[in-house]
Parts: sequence; C-alpha cells; structure tokens
Amino acid sequence: MFAVIKTGGKQYRVAPEDVLQVAKVAGNPGDVVEFGEVLVVGGDSPTLGSPTVAGASVAGEVLEQGRGPKVIAFKKRRRKNSRRKRGHRQEYTLVRITEILTDGKKASSTPPPRPKKAKPAPKPEAGDAGEAAAEQK
Repeated sequence: MFAVIKTGGKQYRVAPEDVLQVAKVAGNPGDVVEFGEVLVVGGDSPTLGSPTVAGASVAGEVLEQGRGPKVIAFKKRRRKNSRRKRGHRQEYTLVRITEILTDGKKASSTPPPRPKKAKPAPKPEAGDAGEAAAEQK
C-alpha cells in the first residue's frame, strides 16, 4: 500500500517504513506527526482524491530535526564597489512513515515498535579459507 501526500508545497509518494526528508514540521524526535493532505491512496484498488481523499491520513514518526547545507547568495556589481553576501540553511524534518490510515481512523499516539532485523551469518575470514583449502589437499 502506498499514498501520495502533500506537505511543504511538495508531493511525496510514501509507503510504510519509508524515511523521507520534508520541509520543517513541528515536533520533537520520537513524536508522531499526521499528514492530512492525502492525494492518492494506492494498493489493490487505488483511490484518487479530488483534490484530497476524504478520511485518509498518513502518520509518521519524527526521527530528526536538522538543517541542510549552507547556500551562499553572493551578488556583485562590477566597478561599483558593491557586494552582498547572504547565507541560508533550509530546515528539514526526517520522518519515518509508520502507517497509512483510511476511513477517518486516527493515528496511534506512540510509534509502533520496529521489527528486529535478523543478523547475517558471520563470514569466514580470508586466512581461515586458505587453511581449509590446504587441509583438503
């Protein structure tokens, strides 16, 4: 299941467990934020909104509040001894999408627990492989 949401003047295609960087949204790390402007809810039977899907929302967990790289706006008018230097850093919020809700359901106030990843099997070291090949001969 996926959804297309609108936030900060931009549109994002999201699915559960996606991590995306959006324009700054109010909230501290660990808080749950809800995006109400859902344009499309997709899956087995996609639903298109006109302009939004009624009763649909997307919930996400705030992971981080940060600032992007510095952008320098430098203007110079030649032969006029006129220069202007101005810097800007855009603020952003890193959000993990937790659930896509339809039919007017409300988001849970706490983010769901993350599923644990299985640890990969340890790789044999390069020195051990050479010894094992020597023992077989």
